[in-house]
Amino acid sequence: MSGLLEPSPQNSEERESKLIPMMVGLGAVVVIVGLAVFLLRDKPRAVTPPPAYVDNVKISGLKTSAAENFVGASVNYVDGTVTNAGDKTLTHAVVRVTFKDSLGQVAQMEEVPLRILEKSARYDDAVDLSTAPLAPGGSIPFRLTFEHISAEWNHEYPAVVVIDVSTK
Repeated sequence: MSGLLEPSPQNSEERESKLIPMMVGLGAVVVIVGLAVFLLRDKPRAVTPPPAYVDNVKISGLKTSAAENFVGASVNYVDGTVTNAGDKTLTHAVVRVTFKDSLGQVAQMEEVPLRILEKSARYDDAVDLSTAPLAPGGSIPFRLTFEHISAEWNHEYPAVVVIDVSTK
């Protein structure tokens, strides 16, 4: 009976001999995971300010509209006018469009290239600004197209801010 209640010295030695390799293995795994986390973490990105010329690009006359495309999905448009108030020709611009919810919080934010409206006999087509650069002092209508906007959008005009430009 005494053998059933008290562990035999042989079982205790077996447990200790199995415990040491398990602890070494666990320690190695912890060190490897720690190194991986340290080496693979994101490096802080240097924040580059937008080009100074963005202050010369003015957005005005915003309007929103929606239409159904040929697949039956809803497409939303943000139309407006872009004005080049600077002394260089504007060849490209990127805008940040922020849609808010009913509490005034950001529901969706997108960065998209500014596309100007090119008039044709049949329809207006939104094309890249590089196809018809905007001269100093000039204004032209633009259109931004969104295939999906968050259902939480409050349907008020989004904030449209120029964040990048190219000039010549």
